[in-house]
Amino acid sequence: MLKLQLPRRFQIRDFRFLQFVVCANKEMLNAGRKKKMVRVLVQIVAITCLWWWWASLTDAQYMKYKDPRQPVAVRVADLLSRMTLEEKIGQMVQIDRTVANPGILKSYFIGSVLSGGGSAPLPKASAEDWINMINEYQKGSLSTRLGIPMMYGIDAVHGHNNVFNATIFPHNIGLGATRDSELVRRIGAATAVEVRATGIPYVFAPCIAVCRDPRWGRCYESYSEDHKIVQEMTEIVPGLQGDIPADSLKGVPFVGGKKKVAACVKHFVGDGGTTKGINENNAVIDRHGLLSIHMPAYSDSIIKGVSTVMVSYSSWNGEKMHANRDLVTGFLKDTLRFKGFVISDWEGIDRITSPPHSNYSYSVQAAIQAGIDMVMVPFKYTEFIDDLTDLVKNSIIPMDRIDDAVARILLVKFTMGLFENPLADFSLVNELGSQAHRDLAREAVRKSLVLLKNGKNGTNPLLPLSKKAPKILVAGSHADNLGYQCGGWTITWQGFSDNSYTMGTTILGAITSTVDPSTEIVYRENPDSNFVKSDSFDYAIVVVGEHPYAESSGDSMTLTMADPGPTVIKNVCEAVKCVIVIISGRPIVIQPYLSSVDVLVAAWLPGTEGQGVTDVLFGDYGFSGKLSRTWFRTVDQLPMNVGDSHYDPLFPFGFGLATESVKELVSRSTSAGVGQKPCILANIVSVIAILYFTASRGFRQPT
Repeated sequence: MLKLQLPRRFQIRDFRFLQFVVCANKEMLNAGRKKKMVRVLVQIVAITCLWWWWASLTDAQYMKYKDPRQPVAVRVADLLSRMTLEEKIGQMVQIDRTVANPGILKSYFIGSVLSGGGSAPLPKASAEDWINMINEYQKGSLSTRLGIPMMYGIDAVHGHNNVFNATIFPHNIGLGATRDSELVRRIGAATAVEVRATGIPYVFAPCIAVCRDPRWGRCYESYSEDHKIVQEMTEIVPGLQGDIPADSLKGVPFVGGKKKVAACVKHFVGDGGTTKGINENNAVIDRHGLLSIHMPAYSDSIIKGVSTVMVSYSSWNGEKMHANRDLVTGFLKDTLRFKGFVISDWEGIDRITSPPHSNYSYSVQAAIQAGIDMVMVPFKYTEFIDDLTDLVKNSIIPMDRIDDAVARILLVKFTMGLFENPLADFSLVNELGSQAHRDLAREAVRKSLVLLKNGKNGTNPLLPLSKKAPKILVAGSHADNLGYQCGGWTITWQGFSDNSYTMGTTILGAITSTVDPSTEIVYRENPDSNFVKSDSFDYAIVVVGEHPYAESSGDSMTLTMADPGPTVIKNVCEAVKCVIVIISGRPIVIQPYLSSVDVLVAAWLPGTEGQGVTDVLFGDYGFSGKLSRTWFRTVDQLPMNVGDSHYDPLFPFGFGLATESVKELVSRSTSAGVGQKPCILANIVSVIAILYFTASRGFRQPT
């Protein structure tokens, strides 16, 4: 006897339909014409099959993971239960844009695509160009059996730094000098909007390393040598992602809408504490030191809902972090209760072995068992997929480790709304490099500058500079070079030189727009002493420092100023009053030149908004920045951090001269003169002297 199993969505109307079919069948049988009866029976069977197919399809189309009304945990469990091993491993893979296309994303179920440093759709690509490229990749992912969207990631370490015309903010070393966590939060929010403007929902930022040795080539990516300042600056995480809900559980990731991005704190852990500051080297420190200096910012970021954590290339006491199960799974996931996903660095698992990639199957096993969930395997993704598949099928890596990794990845994707809004639109394109964001960057620049000296021997301050000086000299290789001003990780991985790669204002351009039109500005990149002596300059502004670098290319055992900087300082400062502006990613050797300069300013790597520098040089705003790291006398002292027994700095941690704006100076002096009744004549003389002084130097009086 044939048993008919009805779909679970079978309803009364379906019985009525069958009843109609039966009645129709009886009528046809009564017709007594076999040939017609057979034809009608065939039609009835066909109609019944079509109905059955429709009913089954309706039942199958309801999938919990596609329903945004379902709790995220339910959606994750439902989708995970439907996935094959091939689909799961695909989600654990992140490939570079240069090898990606819709067909590859579909065929291999790729979970994520990234732009490596400088990897763009085309030179000077617009926001629309980025969106069109990413949407094409996404369509490949959406065409898979389950339609799991990929997530596109990019480095955005001081603004949306890979993209032409984006706002480039000061690097983290400068932001640490501001001591302004609310400012950093606003920078995070602005960065998120600009990243989303190009269709990207995921950033590899912020870097929360605690740089303990300025010889490290990534020291400018660190906010401070002091973990407390780094902890304060984790306010950039809610700036990027949004504020977590009040009832959110600890460790659960959060991304608050289409103007926010998933953040990634990096590099876990101890990358700023390697021996001699050598990039990717070994941090020799006991567990207490590691947890008390390098770990606190991770705990704070997890409390604030950070979505992902990137593992460091470096080692801790000889053990590669990419293979350190104790710290990645035991501490990060279990102790700190981090629920987002852990991602490797670029080809990070390859470097578990020495030489890299020498035993790749072992590296895959060690990394996944350590607790890495998504692997940045930019080019050789098929090798990774094949090796991991074999390891699982041979029961070397258990299936529950794969399920844990994929569940974490899906959790982030669901949380950020990627399933509901997988394709980007053009609604935010005008936010890229907007004036509001550039104004914010300009504010960050002026707050980050640290005034180290103002007047020879600490007397006769030269600042603020006159805007109406008849003739001034601007010199130095960094005065009119936007690439030098921005540093590494700008447009390209290692940065650039000149002013053609993106939009912004150089320091020379800022000086030109700040001084009075009557002031003659003479620019010489490398003037000789005779030239300087032969002209009657009122003062000179010399901008020198380091050339751009990133990662290992920046490692330096000497920390010297780039040539011809020392020569320019000597030629200029021996002949005229001089302001030295240092553009660098860290303290550099400056003691040999200190006695000859009138003013010394640490400007770090200020980014595209050079007017933030002139805002304080010319007194529109006062200096307020404080050193976020110790300025050494000689490199022989390194490493040297505040609290060390051999602490003997040129400028100590926290040092920074404060000045008032011209408006504040005049207002305070005038108020003091009026408020003091005794010695009225003396006060009147003082006010007149101040007014004469400011007028003679070109200061405009308050109206």
